[in-house]
Amino acid sequence: MQMHTITSAAAAFRRGEFTPVDFLEQCLARIDALEERIRAWVFVDKERSRADAVRLTGELKRGLDRGPLHGIPLGIKDLFDVFDWPTAAGSKLWANSYARQDCQAVTQLRQAGAVLVGKTVTTAYASFDPPVTQNPWRADRTPGGSSSGSAAAVACGMIPAAIGSQTGGSITRPASYCGVYGLKPTFGRVSLEGVVPLSTSLDHAGPIAGNVRDCALVLQAIARQNLAEPVDDFVAGIGSVSSRRLVAPSGYFFDRAEPVMRAGFERLLKRLQTLGWTIESRPLPTSFADVPGNHRTIMAVDAATFHGERWRRHPEDYPPKFTGLVEQGLATSAPDYSRCREHQHLAKIETTNWVGVNGPIIVPATTGPAPDPTTIGEPSFQGPWSYLGVPTVSLPYAWTEDGLPMCVQVVGGHWCEAELIAVAAELEAAIAFERREVLA
Repeated sequence: MQMHTITSAAAAFRRGEFTPVDFLEQCLARIDALEERIRAWVFVDKERSRADAVRLTGELKRGLDRGPLHGIPLGIKDLFDVFDWPTAAGSKLWANSYARQDCQAVTQLRQAGAVLVGKTVTTAYASFDPPVTQNPWRADRTPGGSSSGSAAAVACGMIPAAIGSQTGGSITRPASYCGVYGLKPTFGRVSLEGVVPLSTSLDHAGPIAGNVRDCALVLQAIARQNLAEPVDDFVAGIGSVSSRRLVAPSGYFFDRAEPVMRAGFERLLKRLQTLGWTIESRPLPTSFADVPGNHRTIMAVDAATFHGERWRRHPEDYPPKFTGLVEQGLATSAPDYSRCREHQHLAKIETTNWVGVNGPIIVPATTGPAPDPTTIGEPSFQGPWSYLGVPTVSLPYAWTEDGLPMCVQVVGGHWCEAELIAVAAELEAAIAFERREVLA
């Protein structure tokens, strides 16, 4: 069954061929058909979403148009507060902790006319312990984390897009393992007010969707509003890229990629060159070598700051890998943490300058295809961009012989989402990824 994207549904709504009610029912039917196997949702609020779809359908008929997301069904990762829905954040003890108001990002989605379908599964406290969600393509592989439910739901056609969050690789990695598109914006681009934190120094919120344009449309709705300076138009540049030039850094990513990913990535670069893209190889800034260890230290200290006291009182509610993170944070000295934050500050400046001189980066999004479900995957290919706070767009480019998607990511400079999205959309068109349907 062909599922609508945000872009195609929005156009059909305005031609009178399809309504928000029709789209929601299509999505709910996919959830009914696949959820028992995939387990992407904490819960689905059919009654409330149907009432919203009816209301928003009526608005369009009366000529009230809230924009591209008007009447579009979306999923919300279970870290984000939604009024009168629980925010469990993967916790058993918080399972009935109902939010008293919407978080800022959800407030903006409502203003944009989105239909909120329900809460998608997150790993416990958005960390490293495996989720209940299954990979849509193979049950013996992980869907990734921590935005596992968001990515799996989009891949299954349960919704056209969902909100995720990333501290290490939690938008890019699950989007990649599930074969969909992820957009991690610049650090601070999207408000995290009303979102359960993992690391206030590293957390990002962003969309997972079925194509680059749809990611951009969702980001447009949730980006911070600044009355003094209007938000960039993240869609306007799509289709008007003047330079098809990318940098594929030598060393770090190539050396760590699994053979199947390395071979696929090399084939992709050669193909892009035959299509007129310029691909240059340059070494990354010297500060890059210290990123992985410093990233882990900052995340651990920040996680211990928020969770430490509760972890002492309720250790049974914290799974093993997250417990190890908190313990590391509690054991880290103040000088060590300060040293990491200073390195992070300097590395952000160096990286933005490097990208400004050399252009957007293209690298594999993950070390390889989705591994087994005892893990959520290895974060070394996404974590550096979270540490540096620069925007990334991940997009699928090939299937392995055993039916798993592989993805690349493009990386830009701070606050340059509009330019990066335009490049990613051009790359998406060049790749022409073969879309497949998850069968019920």
